[in-house]
Amino acid sequence: MKAVRTDSELECPRIDAGLRDRGLELVTLPEAVSEDRLVAEVADAELLLMCYTPITARVIEAARRLRGIVKYGVGIDAIDIEAARKRRMPVVNVPEYAEETVAEGAFAHILALARKLGPLLEVMKSDGWAWPTPRWLGADLAGKTLGLVGVGRIGRSLARMAGAGFRMRVIGYDPFVDAASMRRAGVEKCDLLPGLLSASDFVSLHAVLNADTRHLIGRLELERMKRSAFLINVSRGALVDEAALVEVLLAGRIAGAGLDVFCQEPLALSGHPLSPLIGLRNVLLTPHLTFYTDEAMGRLEEETLQRCDEMLEGRPVLVKSWDPRLRSQAHGVLFEAARA
Repeated sequence: MKAVRTDSELECPRIDAGLRDRGLELVTLPEAVSEDRLVAEVADAELLLMCYTPITARVIEAARRLRGIVKYGVGIDAIDIEAARKRRMPVVNVPEYAEETVAEGAFAHILALARKLGPLLEVMKSDGWAWPTPRWLGADLAGKTLGLVGVGRIGRSLARMAGAGFRMRVIGYDPFVDAASMRRAGVEKCDLLPGLLSASDFVSLHAVLNADTRHLIGRLELERMKRSAFLINVSRGALVDEAALVEVLLAGRIAGAGLDVFCQEPLALSGHPLSPLIGLRNVLLTPHLTFYTDEAMGRLEEETLQRCDEMLEGRPVLVKSWDPRLRSQAHGVLFEAARA
């Protein structure tokens, strides 16, 4: 049997060794693999594992022996789910492995921006010291308002850290989560996004990316934020109109931003839509690595192999995600019940 894993730049030694130990021939391909090459490789494969590489209808149609597609990660935007559903081909992701991890990453952005840690580290490297002048005046988090756009697993973890841990007021906008559920997570529900934006000192995005949420934060939304507020995005780059964000930041319309995800990855020092933000003291940029800890990768690799085993053994594949695109599947899957 054969397995194909794309996005080989993300090293997953436990997945690769586990598949080979199960007797599979493993082919690893880079993220930028051509569609033609991918079509050729999946033609005789039983398993397809992917992270970012687009899995198109043509790829799915060519994979006549494929038992399923495993996204070793969360977002499924790169997979043509409809084409897989027509083939009765299960698609599954691993939604829980980095809930706490990504929330910690988002909070690291919040704390670093509030205390100006990025530019302080730079001046310590260049000058060896910084005196307490207004340039370095930071802000307390206690008493500030954190606005969550999306109150799912990661958003709720962040709410606990910010509220119980740092005594921040936490408010949330999510049309799919009721007020009682938010209240149990320590979050006050906002029925309208504009109200959340205008009330928040920090706005952190934790929504799934789909046709409805693309550019959810556009020019009008950015203009509704306080001039003293910061935008945090560790979710999906396309949730934000990045061109508008660049203009707003360069104009000083908001206080700053912390970004770990981008519409076009990787980021580049020049020639990238967000290149003008590199070097700004009020912008923290990290390379899509808030998920990347030893513990999270261990959970990811272990659960990915569990889903592969289900496919190889012909058992229903456990779907833990509540994404309606995955929940719409009717063949070869078993849905995890809602948590209490």
